[in-house]
Amino acid sequence: MEPNQFKTKRIYEDPSDDDGYRVLVDRLWPRGVSKEEAQLDEWLKDIAPSTELRKWFDHDPDKFGEFAKRYKGELTNRAEAVDHLLETAGKQQVTLLYAAKDDIHNHVKVLNDFLDDHIT
Repeated sequence: MEPNQFKTKRIYEDPSDDDGYRVLVDRLWPRGVSKEEAQLDEWLKDIAPSTELRKWFDHDPDKFGEFAKRYKGELTNRAEAVDHLLETAGKQQVTLLYAAKDDIHNHVKVLNDFLDDHIT
């Protein structure tokens, strides 16, 4: 995989050698996962959606379009965290880890798209 590309993966999946730099991008620690099991390189809470936005969305697929728009707005104000991920991905594979059960309607999908749009 080329630098500046991101993988996404549920934190509940086993770590693998091709994960590279493992970053948890949830604001809350995932239930039932120990720090040892997670095998994280970093927990980047600041890049997750705000508590207010997360609670409003409540994993409702019908709200996903509006959620994505609002979350991208939040990400534009988190340049330091975004730049950090982009810089790290320029050096090595980065896997964005999340706990949500829905693989399609979640903040990591939005974050991954946002990061891909900002790769220089």
